[in-house]
Amino acid sequence: MTATTTHRTDRRPTLGVVGGTGAVGRVVLQVLPMHRHVWGELRVAAGAEDVGTTLRVGDEELTVEAVAPEFFDGLDVAIFDIPPGIAREWVELAAAKGVVCIDNSTVFRTEPDVPLVVPEVNPRRVADRPRGIIANPGATVMTMIDVLAVLHSGWELTELVVTTFQAASGLGRAGMARLRDELEVVVADRELGTRPGDVRRLVEHELGEDSPFPAPLALNVVPFVGHHLGAGWTSEEVKVRDETRKILDLPGLPVSATCVRVPVVSSHSVSLHASFGRKVDVEAARQALVEAPAVVVLDDPDEPEFPTPNDVVGADPRFVGRIRQDPGAPTTLDLFICGDNLRKGAALNMVQTAELVAAAL
Repeated sequence: MTATTTHRTDRRPTLGVVGGTGAVGRVVLQVLPMHRHVWGELRVAAGAEDVGTTLRVGDEELTVEAVAPEFFDGLDVAIFDIPPGIAREWVELAAAKGVVCIDNSTVFRTEPDVPLVVPEVNPRRVADRPRGIIANPGATVMTMIDVLAVLHSGWELTELVVTTFQAASGLGRAGMARLRDELEVVVADRELGTRPGDVRRLVEHELGEDSPFPAPLALNVVPFVGHHLGAGWTSEEVKVRDETRKILDLPGLPVSATCVRVPVVSSHSVSLHASFGRKVDVEAARQALVEAPAVVVLDDPDEPEFPTPNDVVGADPRFVGRIRQDPGAPTTLDLFICGDNLRKGAALNMVQTAELVAAAL
């Protein structure tokens, strides 16, 4: 007797969201109603402090379950947004149970046998998952990668210089809460910021030195995101380099990044100086970006019209403007991009990746 394999057609797959009460997890649950037809049952797990509470997903109320081995029984796909320190344990446990895992932590992004997927850029990579794990790129790279993919396909990207302007929400609820607390502290003194160190002294006096930021963020910018990896580079800057190379399949691409935290609640921005293997016509590049499905061009210097993080928060596409070229450098472009780091920068990308997986189950 010969065994045969049949594709499951009798039910829609079951989706689990692990870390559903965090900053990104909550956005996952906000996005899911628009994609609800893909899934049968939805289940949510979170830390002990949230177990037993209810969350609304469209017309449904879901009870938060504990992150435990039995949570993964019966799941087909799981989206993870939990701290890196515990991500490997839970993701690998779920994958061992046959669950396809989409992880938003930094743990698996650079591992060679784990695909790093952006559905608009490299959707076929979802099928190449020997460990049952798919990594979600960091929000900073997500801000720019669709634009870079379009330009690379037309003109062959050869070098990239990036300056990032990263929102407080990049550090989750703790980052947003700290920024708002700092703003409350500084708002009353209209002279603040005119004397050396006065903002730091006031913020640390009122709120203490225990902060997710290495310096006060209110009335300030902080040119240090992540932790020091040596030779002056931060972990965030190295992530920008490594993830960009992996998604675009350009392992030797020279990438230099300077990552800066700015006093914005949500939506990251990046300034790019990109070099290409062929001469770039600015209008042709602008038109290619206009035609890209996940990109919106806001670029009229006479108005002036350009993207800002405050204007694009809550939107799915990436918004690009300030597209220009040094007359003496015809193989380069300079441009500015904004994107919601919690939405497409994390949550929506995972939901879209999960849908690609579901379509093949």
